Order: sequence, then C-alpha cells, then structure tokens
Amino acid sequence: MIAIITADIINSRKLVNQEIWITPLKKLLTSYGATPKKWEIFRGDYFQIEIEDPKEALLVSLKIKALIKSIIVTVGQKKAASIDVRMAIGLGTKEYAADRISESNGTAFINSGEKFEKLKKEKTTLTIQTSFPNFDYEMNLYLKLAVIQMDAWTVNSAALFNTLFEDSEKKQTEIGAILGISQNSVSGRFKRAHVDEILELDKMYRFKLKELMQ
Repeated sequence: MIAIITADIINSRKLVNQEIWITPLKKLLTSYGATPKKWEIFRGDYFQIEIEDPKEALLVSLKIKALIKSIIVTVGQKKAASIDVRMAIGLGTKEYAADRISESNGTAFINSGEKFEKLKKEKTTLTIQTSFPNFDYEMNLYLKLAVIQMDAWTVNSAALFNTLFEDSEKKQTEIGAILGISQNSVSGRFKRAHVDEILELDKMYRFKLKELMQ
C-alpha cells in the first residue's frame, strides 16, 4: 500500500509572483523523492506526490498545509488574500510505475484523483479515500472537523506548525527563540492553533491505519 496526495493551491492565480509558494513547496516535496517520478507540479498550481509509507500521508499533508498557510502574500505594501491548499489522500496500490508520477497508475492514484474531484462539492480542503468505506467515513469526519480549525490558521499559527514539524521534540523556549517571541507567546499560539488536537489526529490516523493493515 502507498499513498498519493493530489492537490491544488487556492487563490494562487491572484498572485503576481508564483515563486513565493512554488520554491518552498518544491523544497518540501524534494525531501520525499525526486521529480517527476515521486512528485510533480503541473497545470500551474496542481501537484501530486507519492508517499511510500501510507502512515506518513496525513503528516505530510499537514506539513504542506502549514507551509502554504505560512506564506505572507502582499501586493505592493498591502496584504492580499491568503493562499491555501486543497488535498485528497488516496491509499491503495501502484500497479504501473512510469517515469512521471502523473503517468503512473493504480488504486492509490484512482482513489486520490476521484476524491480530489469531489473536494469542492464536499466543501472541505483535506480528505481521504481508500478501498475501505468504514475507515473513510470515520477519518473524513475527523478531517472535516479539523479542517475548520486548519483553514482558519493565521500565518503565525502556520509558522508555529512549520517549526514543530522540523523537530517535534523542540521545547517551547526553543520554538520561541526561533520565532522571536517569548515562551508565554508560544504557549498562547499552541492553544489558539490547537496544536495538541491536530497532532492527536495524526496519531489516530496512524492507529486506525495500522488496524486496517493487520
């Protein structure tokens, strides 16, 4: 079993400078393999990435979400509409491995693509599809609730998650030093961003998937 994440950037076409999200996103995606075999950006603001260990798929999605939401978008001297990301995680097989991920095939690709096409209709920005409807129903309920908070992340909240994802063992004082804020401010951001609850969601996903794969 592998995971495929199919995604697009929300509001990207309003930007004059696309490099503000493309460059950091490429850096993150490259940490999971080489393009275009393991990941690819196409049609301007769409991208797809293969995650060999499906247990890591939600964490990768959270990292992408935090990265995109942490980008400060300005037009001239004014702050413009923020950008966001829609993602559909598909779990399944890879039956044909092409030189480009966009040409590879298997149930993971089909599940991801099918679910991605339903994202706007389902009015959510992060969802999952497998060959197990009960698993999908439960996880998508959790994700739908979590997305309410994640879609509302400020740049500061997203930057906090970025720092956490670099090293989950960092203490709040260390995070504060990196972000240039006090430990009390870090604690406040933790609460406002619901850090513990979001990380607990990743643990639940891993637990449920482990049960599914046994």
